[in-house]
Amino acid sequence: MQLELIRNATLKINYGGHLLLIDPYFAPRHSLPSFTGRSPNPMTELPRAIDDILQGVELVIVSHLHTDHFDSVAKKRVPKALPLLCQPGDEGSIRETGFADVRPLNETTVWQGITITPRQGSHGLGPVVEKMGHVIGFKLEAAGEPTVYWAGDTVLYPPVAETIQQVSPDVIITHSCGARWDGDLIVMDAEQTIALSRLAPQAIVVATHMEALDHATITRQDLRQAADTAGIDPSRLLIPADGETLHLEPVIRSRFAKHD
Repeated sequence: MQLELIRNATLKINYGGHLLLIDPYFAPRHSLPSFTGRSPNPMTELPRAIDDILQGVELVIVSHLHTDHFDSVAKKRVPKALPLLCQPGDEGSIRETGFADVRPLNETTVWQGITITPRQGSHGLGPVVEKMGHVIGFKLEAAGEPTVYWAGDTVLYPPVAETIQQVSPDVIITHSCGARWDGDLIVMDAEQTIALSRLAPQAIVVATHMEALDHATITRQDLRQAADTAGIDPSRLLIPADGETLHLEPVIRSRFAKHD
């Protein structure tokens, strides 16, 4: 398994012999409005050209329709013939933009030998959830590959902990920038990411969705310092830079060897 963090939540994953693109957000730096008045968004540029990012992509997954997960540039540039998985209820809006093969992830789906299972998420807790709307995470499984739990735009709450207990994932991908909306936490912050790491002591946690949006409150350095203070092994909590590719099989094999 190889995972490339493009920017924010946008990932390109080589999994089960196929290339998956998750939550494409292709807007140029400072081309979209601020959320908080601190800076126009996104605050960083893409690490490489959109054509390079799209090269070889075979499946697109869009977790929800917030602009930082599927923006107008992505809607134009992602090839319309590619199969696209989305959360139930978003398929109509996506089809209206010209995508021909849109499949709502209502239940476990098998695509080219990869099993994709939706998992619950909550974009905050309390009244803010009505403003944020519904979101999903998902589990990936394929022969010869680590089991992956992509948590998505969610805080740490009981269904996330239950997924970790039930699935025992080898890799957990979190959104850990501590974004807030009207003061309410809407994705994991450093404290919740550390708590999640402790819930899954044999998993590799990959923290993403950082330093791209102006309503974020946690930087990569903040998270690393907090994790170090909490005694979290840095080989178990990975915090990739934009454009960085992680080769996860050697890391996973090494961790399992330590526990044999």
